Amino acid sequence: MSMIVDHINYIYARDTENPVYALKDICLTIPDGQFIGVIGHTGSGKSTLMQHLNGLLKASTGSIYFNGEDIYDKGYDLKKLRTRVGLVFQYPEHQLFAETVFADVCYGPKNLKLEKQEVELRAYDALRKVGFPEELFFTSPFDLSGGQKRRAAIAGVLAMRPEILILDEPTAGLDPKGRDEILDQIKKLQTKENMTIILVSHSMEDVAEYVDRIVVMNDGEVFLDNTPKEVFGHYKELEKIGLAAPQVTYIMNGLYERGIPVSTEATTISEAADEIMRVFNKSNN
Repeated sequence: MSMIVDHINYIYARDTENPVYALKDICLTIPDGQFIGVIGHTGSGKSTLMQHLNGLLKASTGSIYFNGEDIYDKGYDLKKLRTRVGLVFQYPEHQLFAETVFADVCYGPKNLKLEKQEVELRAYDALRKVGFPEELFFTSPFDLSGGQKRRAAIAGVLAMRPEILILDEPTAGLDPKGRDEILDQIKKLQTKENMTIILVSHSMEDVAEYVDRIVVMNDGEVFLDNTPKEVFGHYKELEKIGLAAPQVTYIMNGLYERGIPVSTEATTISEAADEIMRVFNKSNN
């Protein structure tokens, strides 16, 4: 198992009369190679939880184990952890600063005191993995489009060769084409590299399309933790905590309620189309 979150709590104003629980008794197992979506309304604890996973925040109580080691043990190398658990913040392109894209992506590996050749190989490999155009490697990052900046910023984290990649709203502010291209590249990383991906998103459609498992956060607690079909099957419960299911879920349930015998488990457009065609073909035979 790659990471185990064991009964962690994160408490603000812990020693006062009115402590505030930002995270409450969180227990999660994050296996190698899984694509996990994390959803929840604003203030539900999503980003706070993500910052615990690479040690940026320390739990008030509880433990986090990475590859069998408790990251809160005395002497544990948190700097090394952050190279293995990469975190890409929302709008990461705001952190680009070097004269060229290639130099920016080299920055992280260079700080690991690697040989120049290894640094440059890592940068090249990371840019290739995110589908960044090779002819723009030595362009100023400030001359790029929004989608290109986002890819460059993600490549900067990938160049550290993380085992777990955490992305906090990686497609925020992008047009549909840019969003799909970036998510497709991230999915390729997960399948081809067996990289563990944790995607924080407000888009139910994106989560339904790409992830293997969804963790729903609500008021600092894990509300649901299951496959997309199982989680979105509880769409009425999701609505009560300020969330929704993909539009496909509502369409399929609407058809079923009107007497059309479709399965309501479809969560993507392609699944819905296949299910509708199955029912159509069956009725015409």
